[in-house]
Amino acid sequence: MPESAVAQGWSPRRIPGVAYALVGLGMFFSIFARGFLSAPNLVNVGAQSAILLIVALPMTLIIMAEGLDLSAGAVLGLSGVTLSLALVQGAPLPVAFLLALAVGSTFGAINGLLVAVADIPPFVATLGTMGVAEGLAVALTDGRSVVGIGSTLPALYAGKFIGAPFAVWAAVLTYAVFHVLLYRTRFGAYVFALGGNREALVLAGLGANRYHILVYVLGGLLSGFGALLLTGRMSAGHPTAAIGMEFDAIAAVIVGGTRFERGNGWLPGTALGVITVGILKNGLNVMAVSSSLQVASIGVLVIAALLVDSIRERR
Repeated sequence: MPESAVAQGWSPRRIPGVAYALVGLGMFFSIFARGFLSAPNLVNVGAQSAILLIVALPMTLIIMAEGLDLSAGAVLGLSGVTLSLALVQGAPLPVAFLLALAVGSTFGAINGLLVAVADIPPFVATLGTMGVAEGLAVALTDGRSVVGIGSTLPALYAGKFIGAPFAVWAAVLTYAVFHVLLYRTRFGAYVFALGGNREALVLAGLGANRYHILVYVLGGLLSGFGALLLTGRMSAGHPTAAIGMEFDAIAAVIVGGTRFERGNGWLPGTALGVITVGILKNGLNVMAVSSSLQVASIGVLVIAALLVDSIRERR
């Protein structure tokens, strides 16, 4: 069995290179991006990063299991469209939300079955489901935004508690649940084993495929949850609004110290990665940098953070 989940928790040596990038970016934008340090902008960074964190947390578990989920953004978009269409038809918010979770979970289960049972490479399997989810979302809406969802969800998203937006509290609660799940439960130990020593699970008769599928189901479920926040933020559902979010999530997980082999993952690092990506994108927005250059900057961030980690590991 792999090193225990608790042993793989907090340690000063585990601080990834992205932590230094976070400090550097904070200092840079504080100096050169006027208004970056304003309270409304920092609150906006937290709200924007909340959705990404909700997607990145299960992505951490998927990557720890030597997998990948390229469909996360498309599934989030389809879940948001489903949520919005249900609200437009007069469904109560809880019912519409459950439909979004059902859509996300279904795609997660399909991904898990394709990868764990059909033994299709994760890149290929989730690339296919990404196309299916994106196509369905566009077909259901003719490529247009779904408006007229009512005021309940936007009001919920705009709500605050102790000064922090609803989205931030949702992300904090989700992180707490995943932290306990990964570091304090048997399921978490099995997730470490899926990437670190899958054969041990098989020999112990614990049903490695079942846990592998469950990891992907969690990814789909959280995409459905993220759809609630994204739809509330936009006051509408759009079929392509979340396309590309899977890239940001994967980048945040990788720069946060999670690796594609040996069940090596670290949730605090993922949170650091999400905050860093959020600050990078927000700071560049404040400086009016084009969206295409923002995508390129995230790629540079990934390379730079991994180079720092590589240099540190060689010492």
